[in-house]
Amino acid sequence: MRKFYLIGFTLLLLFDTLGQSSFKFTAMHADPLEFNIDWVIRVFTNHWVYTAILGYIGAFFTWMILLKKAPVGPAFAASHLEVVTVMIASVWLFNETITWERLVGAALIVAGIIFLALAEKQVTSQEQESNK
Repeated sequence: MRKFYLIGFTLLLLFDTLGQSSFKFTAMHADPLEFNIDWVIRVFTNHWVYTAILGYIGAFFTWMILLKKAPVGPAFAASHLEVVTVMIASVWLFNETITWERLVGAALIVAGIIFLALAEKQVTSQEQESNK
């Protein structure tokens, strides 16, 4: 089961990060932002928008498969690791900088996920003991 979660959440993070990064590429290539047909054409003739859509479709199906087996609370929290992975990818793809505030935020996200996972593990252990 542990391998299932590891592979599943890794895929979810990859699909989410692909989707977010692709949307940013789409936005960059569709500049300037104008509410007219030319802008719509620039968006939908760019391959990045389709890569983004594929990323979100992959994330959706991965999420649905994970939710069949994973506890909702920790799974929902773990899905927010995408904020951290997108931040890291943005450094490489878009030359963005990671400030100390972003590092603190990322650390808090990771710490929250760890605490939720530990709490879920403790609850599961207590439920198993009470069922004996």
